Amino acid sequence: MESCTRQLTNISTGPEEEEYYLYIYYIIKQETVMQELFVPEVFFDLNNYAHSELFESVELVWDALVNIPKRLQSLNLGILQGNISKEAHLVNPELINIGIGTVVEPGAYIKGPCSIGSYCSIRHGAYLRGNVITGDHCIIGHATEVKNSIFLNNSQAAHFSYVGDSILGNKVNLGAGVKLANLLFNNQSIKIYLESQVADTGLRKLGAIIGDMAQIGCNSVTNPGTLMGKRSCVYPSVNVGGIILEDHSVKVANETITYPQKNYALP
Repeated sequence: MESCTRQLTNISTGPEEEEYYLYIYYIIKQETVMQELFVPEVFFDLNNYAHSELFESVELVWDALVNIPKRLQSLNLGILQGNISKEAHLVNPELINIGIGTVVEPGAYIKGPCSIGSYCSIRHGAYLRGNVITGDHCIIGHATEVKNSIFLNNSQAAHFSYVGDSILGNKVNLGAGVKLANLLFNNQSIKIYLESQVADTGLRKLGAIIGDMAQIGCNSVTNPGTLMGKRSCVYPSVNVGGIILEDHSVKVANETITYPQKNYALP
């Protein structure tokens, strides 16, 4: 950027040419700002994550999702440890890793390839559709469906959730019934908007990128391509999209009114 600035200021131009070069400089500067905002380190602490290679050489955080198949192929899959119920259904077990201390309850459905960390809980009715990578101490709960997603350490989707093409940071918690929508009605690639700038992810399916220690309340829905910064929060029963800055919350501003009730009881 500095070299670009020097080049622009050293050019001898008239008013029209100067306006053109200033416009080009503005575009380059805005693109640089977007790249700085969307690097993985802005969202996650990767120091203690066993699968940090997913994010190596990744400039835009959502591109880590593209690395899931390659990362799984690099692992020695087929290692099943922990306490796995005989009533759990494992499809392609030779393509599944389950870490030490992890509990897989009866009725869980796990399809390989996937890698589940240590001391996790995969509860009754959980549905892992493949290309799932979790860290340690994660919870995937009853009636929760997960596909092509990354869980960092201590992240939880414990009840009735949909997690598709998404990344959950360290200590993220999804309340009961949270849905991370991942597909637009028009089936077009998902775009990220920042003021007047647009970043085309090139992905037809992209759910949510949720930073460390963020929370989403019960029955909330995130639109495709939602980005949540560290320690951000979405209150219950909210439909939200776009970019939520770190340490910010989103809630519906409807006012709840309490008033005397008429007596409709029959005599």
